[in-house]
Amino acid sequence: MTMTNVAAPLAQALAGKGYEALTAVQAAVLTEGVSGRDMLVSAQTGSGKTVAFGLAIAPEILGGQDRLLYADHPLALIIAPTRELALQVARELEWLYAGAGAKIATCVGGMDYRTEKRMLERGAHIVVGTPGRLRDHIDRRSLDLSGLKAAVLDEADEMLDLGFAEDLEFILAAAPAERRTLMFSATVPKEIEKLAATFQTDALRIVAQGESRQHVDIEYKAYSVAVRDREHAIFNILRFYESQTAIVFCKTRVNVNHLMARMGNRGFQVVALSGELSQQERTHALQALRDGRARVCIATDVAARGIDLPGLELVIHADLPSNSEILLHRSGRTGRAGKKGVSALIVAPAEFKKAQRLLQGAKVVAEWGAAPGADEVQAKDDLRILEHPLLLAGVGDDMDMAQGLLERFGAEAVAAGFVRMWREGRSAPEVLSSDQANPPQSAPPRERGEFGPSVWFRLSVGRAGRAEARWLLPKICDAGGIGKDGIGAIRVREDETFVQIAAPLADKFGARVSLIWTAPAPLRPSLSGLSVPNVRNAANRAGKSPPTRRNPRVWSTKTQAPPAPNR
Repeated sequence: MTMTNVAAPLAQALAGKGYEALTAVQAAVLTEGVSGRDMLVSAQTGSGKTVAFGLAIAPEILGGQDRLLYADHPLALIIAPTRELALQVARELEWLYAGAGAKIATCVGGMDYRTEKRMLERGAHIVVGTPGRLRDHIDRRSLDLSGLKAAVLDEADEMLDLGFAEDLEFILAAAPAERRTLMFSATVPKEIEKLAATFQTDALRIVAQGESRQHVDIEYKAYSVAVRDREHAIFNILRFYESQTAIVFCKTRVNVNHLMARMGNRGFQVVALSGELSQQERTHALQALRDGRARVCIATDVAARGIDLPGLELVIHADLPSNSEILLHRSGRTGRAGKKGVSALIVAPAEFKKAQRLLQGAKVVAEWGAAPGADEVQAKDDLRILEHPLLLAGVGDDMDMAQGLLERFGAEAVAAGFVRMWREGRSAPEVLSSDQANPPQSAPPRERGEFGPSVWFRLSVGRAGRAEARWLLPKICDAGGIGKDGIGAIRVREDETFVQIAAPLADKFGARVSLIWTAPAPLRPSLSGLSVPNVRNAANRAGKSPPTRRNPRVWSTKTQAPPAPNR
C-alpha cells in the first residue's frame, strides 16, 4: 500500500493491520488543502472515522518526526460522549501511533481518578476522555491543555443530546485559541452547525461519500407487520436468525423497559441500555453481551452510541428512526470487517410511506415481506438441529454410552430426547395474524396498487346514501373483526360499494357480517342479482333499518370477480 501523504510510522501501522486502501472518510481528510484546517465531518458508524481523525491530526502530533519525544503537555485531545467510545478510540489510536512511540492517556467516568492522574503526570501525547471527567481533571489542575495543538469532538451530535455543551465550552476554553478543532458527527443538524460556529474557525465541511458502500455487507429487510403483531414479529425475527448478538432499537426508554420485560418472560438472554442506567449497570450489561451471557441488547439511539459489540449480526428497528442518517448509523453496527449482517425494519401499515422515505434517503434497497411466521421459525429450528455440530462430530469415545442408550430407549426415543433438550430454553415461535399471509414483495401494497389474493364484498350503500370510504373503513373493520391493513381498495359507486378483503380474512369477515344480517335466499352473491332496493326491502322485512351514514350497518355479500375501477 502506497500512501505518500501518510506519515511513515502510521503507514506501517495501517499496513500491519491489513489496510489495502483508505476508506472514503479517511481519504477525504487527507486531500490536498485540508491539512491544518478546522473540519466538520459527517461520517457513519463503520466508516473508519477513528482512524480518519487519527491520520488528520498526525501533523500536529508528530511535527514532522517519526518518533515522538517526551511531552510536557498533551498535544491532542479527543473528546467522546461515552466511556465505551472513549476506550474504543484509545485502543484504535494505540496501534495507529505505536510505531511513533505515542503515549495515550484516558480520562473517563467510572475509572480510578488517581490512576488517570498518574498517567497524565508521566506525560501523554494524546488524551482521550469524556466531557465530565476531562472537566474534573482541568478543575483539579491535573490536566493542562496550554500546549494543545489539536482537539477532536467525536460523535458531536450525541454530546449535544446528552447535554454536554457547557462542559465542551469549558474544556475548549482551557485550550489555546489557535488550536486546530475537528468535529465528527453522524448527523449534522442545525445545533451541530451552531456548535461548529462556536468552536471552529473557517471550518471545512466534509461529507464523506461512499457510506452506502460501507453497508454492502448489510441485507436490509422491511417487514410488514400488523400493529398487534409488532412484538411477536420481533421475537420471531430473533428466533429465525439466532444471531450471536443482536441489537433492538427503540425510541424511548419506556419502550426499552417494556420490550425487555416481554422478552425476559419468553426466555431471551437480554440486556437493556437506556439513559436511566448508572455507569456500573451499563458496564455490566455490555460485559454480559461480550462474554455471551446475553445475546440481545435493547437500546435507545443515544444509549447505544459508541458501543462495539462482537459478532453483531442482526439489527432490528422496533421503532423506525427519525431520519435516514440514523437508519444508516444504527445499521452500520453490523456487516463490519467483511462479515454479513441483517438490518430489519418493523413497519406497521401507517408507517409504510415513512419507511420508504427512510430507505430512499439512505439510498439502500430493502426486501419487503412478512415477518417470519411460526412455521418458518420452526422450519429453521429443525434445520439447525440437523446441522448441529454434535451430530456432525461423529461418535468417538461415546460409543459405549450411545449403544447403551439405544438398547435401553430405542433410536426414536433417543432422537426425540435430543430434540427436546435442544429446544429447552428457546421460546416457542409466535403465531402472527393471518392477515400478514400476503405481504408486499418490494413495496407496500397501497403504494403499488397491489393487494395480493383477495375477495371482493358488495355493500348495499353508495354515494346516494352519502357513503365515503373514510367513514366506511372503521365500520367495516368493526363489523368484520379485522384490521384496516386487511382491507384493500374501497370503491364507492352510486348505490353500492365494493370492498377488497385479503383472502386469508375473507371467511372470517363473511362469517362476522353474516351474524349482523343474513341475505334471504333469493339474493345470490352476484353483481347482477343483487340490487340495492332488494337489499333494503329485505332488511325492512327482517325488521332492520337499511344502512345510512348515521347507522352504517354492513349488508355484505361476496362477489366472484372484482368490479372495474371508477373512471
